Amino acid sequence: MTDSMPILTRRRIEAEFARGIYEEMRTELGEPAARRILAAAIVRMARDAGARAAGEAPGGTPDLDSFRAIQQLWNAEDALSTEVLESTPTTFNFNVTRCRYAEMYRAMGLAELGAVLSCNRDASFCEGYDPGLKLTRTHTLMDGATHCDFRYRRA
Repeated sequence: MTDSMPILTRRRIEAEFARGIYEEMRTELGEPAARRILAAAIVRMARDAGARAAGEAPGGTPDLDSFRAIQQLWNAEDALSTEVLESTPTTFNFNVTRCRYAEMYRAMGLAELGAVLSCNRDASFCEGYDPGLKLTRTHTLMDGATHCDFRYRRA
Protein backbone atom coordinates (compact mmCIF):
# COMPACT_ATOMS: atom_id res chain seq x y z
CA MET A 1 0.00 0.00 0.00
CA THR A 2 2.31 2.60 -1.32
CA ASP A 3 -0.07 5.56 -0.92
CA SER A 4 1.56 7.78 1.70
CA MET A 5 -1.67 9.47 2.82
CA PRO A 6 -2.70 8.22 6.27
CA ILE A 7 -5.82 6.07 6.08
CA LEU A 8 -7.70 8.18 8.65
CA THR A 9 -7.19 11.24 6.46
CA ARG A 10 -8.20 9.30 3.36
CA ARG A 11 -11.38 8.04 5.06
CA ARG A 12 -12.34 11.61 6.03
CA ILE A 13 -12.05 12.74 2.39
CA GLU A 14 -13.90 9.66 1.12
CA ALA A 15 -16.67 10.15 3.69
CA GLU A 16 -17.37 13.70 2.51
CA PHE A 17 -17.60 12.47 -1.06
CA ALA A 18 -19.66 9.40 -0.12
CA ARG A 19 -22.08 11.56 1.89
CA GLY A 20 -23.01 13.58 -1.19
CA ILE A 21 -23.50 10.53 -3.37
CA TYR A 22 -25.40 8.67 -0.65
CA GLU A 23 -27.77 11.61 -0.10
CA GLU A 24 -28.54 11.78 -3.83
CA MET A 25 -29.09 8.01 -4.05
CA ARG A 26 -31.31 8.12 -0.95
CA THR A 27 -33.43 10.85 -2.53
CA GLU A 28 -33.75 8.99 -5.83
CA LEU A 29 -33.87 5.37 -4.67
CA GLY A 30 -34.78 5.38 -1.00
CA GLU A 31 -32.60 4.64 2.01
CA PRO A 32 -32.46 0.81 1.78
CA ALA A 33 -31.31 0.84 -1.85
CA ALA A 34 -28.85 3.70 -1.27
CA ARG A 35 -27.30 1.90 1.72
CA ARG A 36 -27.12 -1.40 -0.20
CA ILE A 37 -25.38 0.24 -3.18
CA LEU A 38 -22.93 2.14 -0.98
CA ALA A 39 -22.11 -1.01 1.02
CA ALA A 40 -21.56 -3.06 -2.15
CA ALA A 41 -19.22 -0.41 -3.57
CA ILE A 42 -17.22 -0.22 -0.32
CA VAL A 43 -16.90 -4.02 -0.15
CA ARG A 44 -15.63 -4.16 -3.74
CA MET A 45 -13.17 -1.32 -3.14
CA ALA A 46 -11.86 -3.01 0.03
CA ARG A 47 -11.41 -6.35 -1.72
CA ASP A 48 -9.53 -4.63 -4.55
CA ALA A 49 -7.34 -2.73 -2.05
CA GLY A 50 -6.55 -6.02 -0.31
CA ALA A 51 -5.49 -7.58 -3.61
CA ARG A 52 -3.25 -4.60 -4.38
CA ALA A 53 -1.68 -4.82 -0.92
CA ALA A 54 -1.12 -8.55 -1.41
CA GLY A 55 0.83 -7.79 -4.56
CA GLU A 56 3.16 -5.64 -2.47
CA ALA A 57 3.76 -8.34 0.17
CA PRO A 58 7.39 -9.42 0.54
CA GLY A 59 8.12 -11.94 -2.16
CA GLY A 60 4.67 -11.29 -3.61
CA THR A 61 3.23 -13.90 -1.25
CA PRO A 62 0.87 -12.53 1.38
CA ASP A 63 0.75 -14.27 4.73
CA LEU A 64 -0.24 -13.46 8.27
CA ASP A 65 3.15 -11.93 9.06
CA SER A 66 2.92 -9.49 6.16
CA PHE A 67 -0.69 -8.75 7.12
CA ARG A 68 0.37 -7.95 10.69
CA ALA A 69 3.04 -5.61 9.32
CA ILE A 70 0.57 -3.49 7.35
CA GLN A 71 -1.68 -2.93 10.38
CA GLN A 72 0.46 0.11 11.17
CA LEU A 73 -1.18 1.84 8.20
CA TRP A 74 -4.60 1.80 9.91
CA ASN A 75 -3.02 2.92 13.18
CA ALA A 76 -1.33 6.01 11.70
CA GLU A 77 -2.30 9.34 13.26
CA ASP A 78 -3.15 7.42 16.45
CA ALA A 79 -6.29 6.25 14.66
CA LEU A 80 -6.62 3.08 16.73
CA SER A 81 -5.71 2.05 20.25
CA THR A 82 -5.25 -1.69 20.31
CA GLU A 83 -4.31 -4.46 22.66
CA VAL A 84 -2.91 -7.61 21.07
CA LEU A 85 -4.25 -10.75 22.72
CA GLU A 86 -2.60 -13.43 20.60
CA SER A 87 -0.17 -13.40 17.71
CA THR A 88 0.94 -16.76 16.35
CA PRO A 89 1.78 -18.08 12.87
CA THR A 90 -1.95 -18.82 12.33
CA THR A 91 -3.78 -16.28 14.50
CA PHE A 92 -3.77 -12.56 15.13
CA ASN A 93 -6.27 -11.50 17.78
CA PHE A 94 -6.61 -8.01 19.17
CA ASN A 95 -9.13 -5.60 20.59
CA VAL A 96 -9.53 -2.02 19.49
CA THR A 97 -10.27 0.07 22.57
CA ARG A 98 -10.38 3.47 20.85
CA CYS A 99 -11.30 4.14 17.24
CA ARG A 100 -10.79 7.61 15.83
CA TYR A 101 -12.54 6.44 12.65
CA ALA A 102 -15.77 6.02 14.65
CA GLU A 103 -15.17 9.32 16.42
CA MET A 104 -14.59 11.06 13.10
CA TYR A 105 -17.78 9.71 11.49
CA ARG A 106 -19.80 10.78 14.54
CA ALA A 107 -18.25 14.27 14.45
CA MET A 108 -19.09 14.50 10.74
CA GLY A 109 -22.73 13.59 11.43
CA LEU A 110 -22.25 10.24 9.69
CA ALA A 111 -22.61 7.88 12.64
CA GLU A 112 -25.35 5.93 10.84
CA LEU A 113 -23.00 5.26 7.91
CA GLY A 114 -19.75 4.72 9.83
CA ALA A 115 -20.02 0.93 9.84
CA VAL A 116 -20.74 0.91 6.10
CA LEU A 117 -17.88 3.29 5.32
CA SER A 118 -15.26 1.70 7.58
CA CYS A 119 -16.06 -1.47 9.54
CA ASN A 120 -17.58 -2.99 6.43
CA ARG A 121 -14.14 -2.97 4.79
CA ASP A 122 -12.25 -5.20 7.20
CA ALA A 123 -13.38 -8.71 6.21
CA SER A 124 -13.48 -7.77 2.52
CA PHE A 125 -9.91 -6.46 2.65
CA CYS A 126 -8.86 -9.84 4.09
CA GLU A 127 -10.58 -11.70 1.27
CA GLY A 128 -8.69 -9.65 -1.29
CA TYR A 129 -5.40 -9.88 0.59
CA ASP A 130 -5.42 -13.62 1.26
CA PRO A 131 -8.49 -15.83 0.75
CA GLY A 132 -7.14 -18.11 3.49
CA LEU A 133 -7.22 -15.29 6.04
CA LYS A 134 -10.55 -15.01 7.86
CA LEU A 135 -11.83 -12.33 10.22
CA THR A 136 -14.36 -12.92 12.94
CA ARG A 137 -15.69 -9.88 14.74
CA THR A 138 -18.78 -9.88 16.91
CA HIS A 139 -18.99 -6.24 17.96
CA THR A 140 -17.54 -2.80 17.28
CA LEU A 141 -17.10 0.56 18.93
CA MET A 142 -18.98 2.01 15.95
CA ASP A 143 -22.05 0.06 17.04
CA GLY A 144 -21.69 1.11 20.67
CA ALA A 145 -19.67 -1.78 22.13
CA THR A 146 -16.83 -1.21 24.61
CA HIS A 147 -14.31 -2.46 22.03
CA CYS A 148 -13.95 -4.08 18.61
CA ASP A 149 -12.90 -7.72 18.76
CA PHE A 150 -10.73 -8.56 15.77
CA ARG A 151 -9.99 -12.29 15.49
CA TYR A 152 -7.97 -13.24 12.43
CA ARG A 153 -7.06 -16.80 11.59
CA ARG A 154 -5.26 -18.26 8.65
CA ALA A 155 -6.37 -21.67 7.47
